[in-house]
Amino acid sequence: MPHSQSSAQRGRVRLARGASPWLLPTVATAALSVARARRSGRWAAVAVPTTALAAGMLWFFRDPEREIAQGRVISPADGVVQSIMPWKDGRTRVAIFMSPLNVHVNRAPLAGTVTSVEHIPGGFVPAFNKESENNERVVWHFDTELGDIEMVQIAGAVARRIVPYVPQGTKVEQGERIGLIRFGSRVDVYLPEGVEPAVEVGQATTAGVTRLDRD
Repeated sequence: MPHSQSSAQRGRVRLARGASPWLLPTVATAALSVARARRSGRWAAVAVPTTALAAGMLWFFRDPEREIAQGRVISPADGVVQSIMPWKDGRTRVAIFMSPLNVHVNRAPLAGTVTSVEHIPGGFVPAFNKESENNERVVWHFDTELGDIEMVQIAGAVARRIVPYVPQGTKVEQGERIGLIRFGSRVDVYLPEGVEPAVEVGQATTAGVTRLDRD
């Protein structure tokens, strides 16, 4: 069921949970350099790049409110559909590439219960590269009205940390925030057998909004 939100709520943008280790030191450094720049030309030269970096961090870790769309399976990530591949067991994998410009908070593709959250160590090659299949990842399984749904958060070349928001056993609503991947990355969703993708390779997706399955 879609979440009902007022226009004011939908317009709100907050900061993502799990951003503090990166965000706080960057903003603190920028604030210090700006304060000292008023008395020193050397600090003025430092203030420009540190302030720009802090602004970039604030933009990257934005977490806007969304009006969750209707559909059996909705996109868990902002990004672009990188590939759509049939799997040996009859499922279809939809891979969504997230650039550093995208919102990196991921959302539940369906309502259900989180049956497992498994962290798998690995490499950090660019998420658009074929070798990213061996990158660090977090594998999610949801017990839903469509059965078991698998979703995988994959770290990229810069994204060295995946932050799950909810543990195993949690009941989640469709479109609920479930985790964060810091910086460029990828999210895969495995559509169950008999569910046809409604998206195409190269299509932009919005977490909680873009429907992935066709009626």
